[in-house]
This record gives sequence, C-alpha cells and structure tokens, in this order.
Amino acid sequence: MNAHAQISEADERAILDAIDKWIEKKVAPVAMRLEHDDEWPAELVEDMKALGLFGALIEPEYGGLGLSASTYARIVIRIAEEWMSLTGIFNSHLMMALVVQKFGTQKQKDYWLPRFATGDMRGGLGLTEPDAGTDLQAIRTTAKRDGDDYVVNGAKTWISNAIQGHVCALLVKTDTEIQPRHKGISMLITPKIDPDTGAARAGIRNGKKLEKLGYKGIDSGEFIFEDYRCPADLSLIGGEEGKGFVMATGGLEIGRINVAARSVGIARRALKESVKYAQIRRTMGKPIAEHQAIQLKLGEMAAKTRAAELLVEDAAKAFDAGGRIDMEAGMAKYFASETAVEVATEAMRIHGGYGYSKEYVIERLYRDAPLMCIGEGTNEMQRIIIARQLVARNPA
Repeated sequence: MNAHAQISEADERAILDAIDKWIEKKVAPVAMRLEHDDEWPAELVEDMKALGLFGALIEPEYGGLGLSASTYARIVIRIAEEWMSLTGIFNSHLMMALVVQKFGTQKQKDYWLPRFATGDMRGGLGLTEPDAGTDLQAIRTTAKRDGDDYVVNGAKTWISNAIQGHVCALLVKTDTEIQPRHKGISMLITPKIDPDTGAARAGIRNGKKLEKLGYKGIDSGEFIFEDYRCPADLSLIGGEEGKGFVMATGGLEIGRINVAARSVGIARRALKESVKYAQIRRTMGKPIAEHQAIQLKLGEMAAKTRAAELLVEDAAKAFDAGGRIDMEAGMAKYFASETAVEVATEAMRIHGGYGYSKEYVIERLYRDAPLMCIGEGTNEMQRIIIARQLVARNPA
C-alpha cells in the first residue's frame, strides 16, 4: 500500500488550497480559545470528516483519498502551524487504519476501512500501558481465544482519541509464555460501540482523561478491558496470532513522519511570529531585528527549520516508494522535533515577556513542542534505530 500513485500537482494544489481556506476561516478564529479551555473541537472534527482527512491515506476503493505520504505531510505541516492538536486527531486514526489496510484480511478491509474513511468510526492505536511505553514487548494486556471470540483483559494509557473515539487497534499478548516475547504479541480491532447499531459494547470502558502540559483539545485517555469479547474473524488483524509487534512498529512509521511534520509546523509558526515581532519591537532606537544578537537567533532558526522540512520530505518520499524506512522516518522525527523545541524556545526569548503571555501563540508552541520529542518513540530510541540501520545498510 506504500507505493501510491502520485496525484497531479493541480489536484494537490486544490487539496492544499481547500485546507488553507478552512484553516483561515474556521480554525484560526477558535484555536486559541479551544486550546486554552482544553475543549474537544467537535465542529472542526466534523469539518475534517467533510474534508476527507480521516480517509487521507486510505485507498479510494475503500472510500479514502489515497493520498501520498508527501501530500499528507504537507497537509499536516499546514494545520500544525495553526493548531497542532488537530493533526493528532486524524493521524492517530490513520495509523490504526493503515495497520488494517496493510496487514488485514480482505474481510477486515472490506468491513473496517469504509467506516474508518468517513470518520464515522474514529480511533487510534492502543499500545502504551502504565509499565510499557517504548518497550512494547513488556505489555500485559491479554487476549485469550474462546471459541470464535477473543476475551481481552488489561489496561492502556496515553491513547489518543480514547474518549471521543469509537475504536482502537489494540496490542495484546495472545501467548504470554513464548520466547522471544514479540512472537506472543497480536493486534486486535476493539470497538467501544457496535459498528452497525452504535450500541455500547460490554467489557470496555474509559478511565480518566489525562491532563497535559500542551496538546490540548485532543483527548488522551485510558482504556480498561474486563472480559471484553470481540469476534476473531473481524478483530485479529491478518487472521494470524503473533504478528502484532511488526504491525505496531510498521504503523509507527507514518506516525513518525506525522510527528516530524507537526514539528515543522510548530517551528515554522514560531519562526514566522519571531520574524514579524522582531521588526515591530524596538529597543535602543531601532527594531530588534537590526540587533546582531537577534539576527543570530533568526538565522539559526531559519536554517534548522528548513533542514527539518527537507528531512520530512525525504522520509515521506521513501514511504511512498515502499520498503523499509525506519532510518528515514527516525531521522526526520528526531531532528524536526528537537528543532521545534529549540525554535519555540528561541521564539519565546525573542518575544520576551510577551512570549510568556497566553495572549500570544508563542507560549502554546513552547508547550506543544516537547511532546514531539516523546511521542511515537523517544528521540533516544530514534538515534539508536538510525545507527543500527546505518550499520546494516553499510556493512564493512
């Protein structure tokens, strides 16, 4: 599914123009209020459904737009410049959808993907547990086969779309004894509601909504499974146990490109605001943009932001070409997220006291940026992945 046919430049421009108009008319006027109130952006989510964003990477035969990762990354950058939280709502959902699209049985694709493409059934990946983050093999949530069903018990945390969403691609242990541990891991599609009737499913409930430093508006929450039952034929992705670890790590590749693109959006906005402010703010009789100390900051911010953009383009093109891209995605995610933190911090310094004020967008960028270094695999792990791939691709 990676080797997308490229859409024409005219079609891409039309899509990006539609996104830009929506951002200007609908997102920009409300982003600050919704973010500070940590309010679920219900109306904007309906707009994103209408724009096709929940089906952006789903193939047209299932009702999606079938966009390339390159076009998708450009969309993410644009939206993240205005309000980064929105990109998490559809990206977490698309990571789940891509696992089904790439690894699911034909029956599962036919059943789930059209529902995912419209955004009527929205969700995300259920990987993280209280004692298992980057080390996915340490998960404890179990799924035991019982006739035609699986019975799931366990808990997940830090799940995007957990509360407002309807379904989750859940990483579980189907064999707790096997070695190596990853061979006992599978992935299930676990809806909170019946996809056909909308009725609540028994055995699954949300824990608390998690309060966060930034990344407001989108809900990050907990899932608790207590003897939750789901039919094996629709739920066990690919129809074979023991393949979940590969599915989870494969799903993270587009997630890492997304996080890198979000980081570019944050850095771009911080740079843009800084360039504008430095020309308006005056000290010692001239705009601070004419002070060498500020010029040094702006020059470095601009160069690193552009470098991050290029790494995202590189990773997206590699994704579209198919094949293994963990090095490219890791490089983009690592560098772009570190750049976002650095540029947002420098932007706050350039703005001085105003950067610390909630009336300016800078304090939000400053709070949002650190998550990019943590989400979809820590930057420490990215550097290890990059190094391992570098050695593997260049044997002595």
